[in-house]
Amino acid sequence: MTYRVIQWSTGNVGRQSLRCLIEHPDIELVGLVVHSADKEGIDAGELVGLPPTGVAAMTDTAAALEIDADCVCYTATGDLRPREAIDDIVRILASGKNVVSTSVVSLCYPPAADAWMVEPIEQACREGGTSFLTSGIDPGFANDFLPLALTGVSNRIDTLLVQEILNYDTYDQPEVLFGTMGFGQPPDATPLILIPGALTLAWGPIVRMIADSLDVELDRVDEWHERWNATERYETAAGPIEAGTMAGLRFQLRGIVGGEARIVVEHVTRMHDDAAPDWPRGNNPQGNYHIEITGSPSMSLDFTMEEDGDHNIGGLLVTATRIVNAIPTVVEAEPGLLSTLDLGLVTGRHQVR
Repeated sequence: MTYRVIQWSTGNVGRQSLRCLIEHPDIELVGLVVHSADKEGIDAGELVGLPPTGVAAMTDTAAALEIDADCVCYTATGDLRPREAIDDIVRILASGKNVVSTSVVSLCYPPAADAWMVEPIEQACREGGTSFLTSGIDPGFANDFLPLALTGVSNRIDTLLVQEILNYDTYDQPEVLFGTMGFGQPPDATPLILIPGALTLAWGPIVRMIADSLDVELDRVDEWHERWNATERYETAAGPIEAGTMAGLRFQLRGIVGGEARIVVEHVTRMHDDAAPDWPRGNNPQGNYHIEITGSPSMSLDFTMEEDGDHNIGGLLVTATRIVNAIPTVVEAEPGLLSTLDLGLVTGRHQVR
């Protein structure tokens, strides 16, 4: 079966998912929504360095909703505009099109997301007879599917730790790095991600997904973080990091059971290889995802990704492929909100080519 899909946005993740949609043997690209007038009318293939597709980029979202499609791949940034992103998603679902998305990461596990996010999407799914999935790499595949798969061979689990240990210096996304995360900001600044409750809003649902899948009742989810300030100026793809400003951020979401941290999701993020020398380092020079289970047996797993020689581009690609490859499952699912726990095993079907 061929699935007719519209790509919505062409940012860092959107360009990757657009390329994946064009190249996927089970998918026909039938529409492309962009937000820049400069891209209006440009063929989708040209935007990602591929041959012409016959699908022209459009800024008219109302016209896009009139296109006959099975699914919309929605990757517009939602960090600073969650309500607007949810409004878009609601309109798409109510129009009768299923949605896979990377945008509002709290929705990776809808049972733990805020009601103001979940309820309008539930209503839209009922109206449109459609299904909705948010996923990606983190929150997503690297800290939900991979650790949960590993727990399947456990006899006893004492603690479960999932770490992202990466250098973001080649990640060209200044809005996220400087604005949301606070890199390059002075030590007394409070970026969006460090406002109390923000970490829990984004990554707390992953901790709760893991706990629910293991039938563990959490006492609470605690936030913890520390920062590291640059001792010299660093040049990065997103812009310079001046000496004395934040060049390293480490945070944890700690699922507390019986007064102890038993399920922990951690980020160890640097903007230079020399930053925060005392913090954990991955087994790959560019960094990796690390899963560690203590118990019987104790186990660990390291996951790396690379595209065009770069780990950050690899991460963007995995973010896209996670939702693109899930499109057939989402389209065939019963109407409603989905998570990793509902998908079963999503494989790279027909990707050996």
